[in-house]
Amino acid sequence: MRSLDRSTFEIPDSRVMSSANFRLLLISLLAAAIGLGAGFIAWLLYGLIALITNIAFYQRVSFEFVSPAATALGPWMIAVPVLGALVIGLMAKYGTPQIRGHGIPEAMEAVLTKGSRIGPRVAILKPISAAIAIGTGGPFGAEGPIIQTGGAVGSLVGQVLRTTAAERKVLLASGAAAGMAATFSTPIAGVILAIELLLFEFKARSFIPLVIASTLATAVHFELLGRGPMFDVAIIDFAIPRALPFYVGLGLLAGLAATGLTRSFYWVEDQFERLPFDPMWWPVIGALVLGATGFFVPRALGVGYDVMTDVLTDQLAWKILLVIMVAKFVALVVYLGSGTSGGLLAPTFVVSAALGALYAMGANAVFPGADLQPAAFALVAMAAVFGSASRATFAFIIFAFEITRQTEAILPLMLGSVIADGVALVFLRESIMTEKLARRGLRIHLEYEADVLQRMSVADVMDTRLATVAPDLPVSELADRIGRSEPGAILHRGLPIVDAEGRLTGVVTYGDVVRALESGRQDEPVIDVGNDSPIVARPDESVDAAAMRMVLHEVGRLPVVAEDDSGRLVGWLSRENVLQARRRKLDEEHHRESGWWSRRTGAASGDPR
Repeated sequence: MRSLDRSTFEIPDSRVMSSANFRLLLISLLAAAIGLGAGFIAWLLYGLIALITNIAFYQRVSFEFVSPAATALGPWMIAVPVLGALVIGLMAKYGTPQIRGHGIPEAMEAVLTKGSRIGPRVAILKPISAAIAIGTGGPFGAEGPIIQTGGAVGSLVGQVLRTTAAERKVLLASGAAAGMAATFSTPIAGVILAIELLLFEFKARSFIPLVIASTLATAVHFELLGRGPMFDVAIIDFAIPRALPFYVGLGLLAGLAATGLTRSFYWVEDQFERLPFDPMWWPVIGALVLGATGFFVPRALGVGYDVMTDVLTDQLAWKILLVIMVAKFVALVVYLGSGTSGGLLAPTFVVSAALGALYAMGANAVFPGADLQPAAFALVAMAAVFGSASRATFAFIIFAFEITRQTEAILPLMLGSVIADGVALVFLRESIMTEKLARRGLRIHLEYEADVLQRMSVADVMDTRLATVAPDLPVSELADRIGRSEPGAILHRGLPIVDAEGRLTGVVTYGDVVRALESGRQDEPVIDVGNDSPIVARPDESVDAAAMRMVLHEVGRLPVVAEDDSGRLVGWLSRENVLQARRRKLDEEHHRESGWWSRRTGAASGDPR
């Protein structure tokens, strides 16, 4: 018979920390390589888009990034996106269907259901298909495919080397963040977007590699694509604080726009899925609509960086803005909903920037003294619409700030974006990123909060009313005691064995008793049939740590021993106690306590409450 010392229940030593630090260093180095690679991938993809655009619309070989709007093809321009869509349909059918869509939901699905594994075909075919779609007039951005491609590269690195699923997730997210940063020269927004949409955690093990990858990808962008984003932004007057009421109105409008965009996109996608022929031909139908739209409104074709520059420098009249907004919206939801390949971010920016500018122009017409700058409201609308549609509001507040680098932008961005987010929460159960996954039965929790099991200690929930047994108690007598269920006894599926000094010497379970009786050992002491080296918990550790130990050792209860080295039993932690911690969290969320005013008035009126 022996008492338990501290080493019995101590969780790992410095070797565990040393191993964790080494793995963090390794993952950070890999993230650095992935960040550099993502920067080059972005540069190569832009070059490929430019080459295809020049060949398809201008019949020349050039890597200069141009808009297809100035093409002289006339009605023949309708055939260009159709040919591109046919190639993409063939790639999706005979290559991989994962090239369809805008990329981010597919990366989220890989994280949540596939152990962060993305196949090499996606890494190769996704950027090529996106370049074909955009280069032949698709109204998309390159950022979604670059994010998915960067994530695929990170995932492949994690699959080639010996990594855990959690480490692969970090590498995948690092590639995605680097892709975002390399596209728009927004390293902070890239990190936050990856945290909000891919990591579903905020820990040093993921944050450090993310920042490294995003920083290096942005440095590559500086060298190869210039120091700013792919579109120009003028010095903007946000008219703070006098214009804040107008930003409230813009936030409401942006939330409705995000709702309309999300519902329209998935409605169109549903219509295509009802078509009675091979999905390979769906992008061709979408391309016909795109081509016809582009014939009448050429600026609806292509990425639209030139349009964003014109909107954010106040170069367009309201009639032109209205036409571009409607045409771009129709082209976007129909062509992307048909199952082609392309990013959602840039075209949504074009539509929302036009919406914000039109809102400011309308407000100036109704309130002549408002003197609102359309570019300011265009920028806020860009962040508010896509942030609320994707439920990545914080990322796009930072994104818009990084683009302007104007501190005055912070207040309108924050106000407009969170109001838009609130409106979208009312009308949309899922975001534009998660709706597709929800339809496949995968529910994604995008809200972040401290785990109640990590906040509460074992002492907060453990059972202190203990039923114990002496080491020399015969098994038969314990069986009788269990059968009688003595009044007031707190009996669990296991019982702690405690010596005369109150020190824990073991644990005996009901299963131990049954097996002892079946084998004829009913006269033996319980210490001989029980476990004399039980896994234990301490009062000062978190419930999460103790629950993790229960899972790892496949036990449903833990005796709790004193924090000193005495081995004295002070409590008992069961699965029910762990669930009690969750119950307290529910009480905090839903139990409304009376305030001091109601208590005072209740007392005055004789109300016992």
